Amino acid sequence: MKAHFLTNRTIENNNRGTANGPDADGNQGTIHPIVEWSKKFLTDRRAQGLSLGTCEFYAKKFLYLFSYCERNKLVNIEDLTADHIRKLMVELEQSNHNAAGIATVFRTVRTFLYWYEREEEPEGWRNPIRKVKAPKIPTEPLEPVELEEVKKILAVCSPDFTGDRDRAIVLTLLDTGCRASELCNMNTADVDINVGSILIRQGKGRKPRTVFVGTKTKKALRQYIKQKPQDARSLFITVNGNKFSYSGLVEVIRRRCMLANMRRVSLHSFRRAFALQCLRNGMDIFTLQRLMGHADIQILRRYLAQTDSDSERGHRGYGPVDNSDW
Repeated sequence: MKAHFLTNRTIENNNRGTANGPDADGNQGTIHPIVEWSKKFLTDRRAQGLSLGTCEFYAKKFLYLFSYCERNKLVNIEDLTADHIRKLMVELEQSNHNAAGIATVFRTVRTFLYWYEREEEPEGWRNPIRKVKAPKIPTEPLEPVELEEVKKILAVCSPDFTGDRDRAIVLTLLDTGCRASELCNMNTADVDINVGSILIRQGKGRKPRTVFVGTKTKKALRQYIKQKPQDARSLFITVNGNKFSYSGLVEVIRRRCMLANMRRVSLHSFRRAFALQCLRNGMDIFTLQRLMGHADIQILRRYLAQTDSDSERGHRGYGPVDNSDW
């Protein structure tokens, strides 16, 4: 029920007009068949076992499509052409959406149209997405948290419950490369502190996997766990004993960065640092893929590009020809 409430709420907000609300005359929009088909698509995703977060992601991206269709008086899916989809991508670029954001909208529209094609099998209809090339995403460096920044954060974690908890959170994020949502969902029973393993029961795509921590992180976890209530099911809890939310985790890192008098770092930057440091330390890409819970190695190629840059800088500094006095 909660999943349908969230995804339908996002879509129903659009039904009252465009994605930004009623039009300039205050008129409310009409519920279009495109919107109705999107609801069926989300129901199908949930039936396949996709997470609430993934369905809500789809629902939010649909709003860009709904807004475009509303403004261009496109009612049915069959009204969409390849040119419409391209113009939507151009509009997003002109409204200062970054390349990655535009690509997520495109992928949502593409997945939706392919699903509709299989689901409805409309006679004589040719799927316009087949004519549209995916927008290119620049291979920009993925900014990790720097290890010196991690040291500064750890230095402001006081020796009390919240300080020990936040130290354990930071080290677990960095040492496992887990997603922030995965850390929030960790249970105390999922941790084997002697082995240094943590079972992630539902990663992306609801796939379980095991991640590992080293000696320093195990020590931090032991120090924290012995202070938390034994009946607390969740591994990381608030001072009130509640399970951590994503926003609560964001606030922990924000507060520690402020105390350390440094730039604010994102939760995902710890995952990036894990990947880069593992590659730099010689871990093979397939082991890293399993530990990070990626379905394929495509995303990891961006990390590999950065380690190639490391090699290039290393050669400039230590190559035998240019660094010889000839």
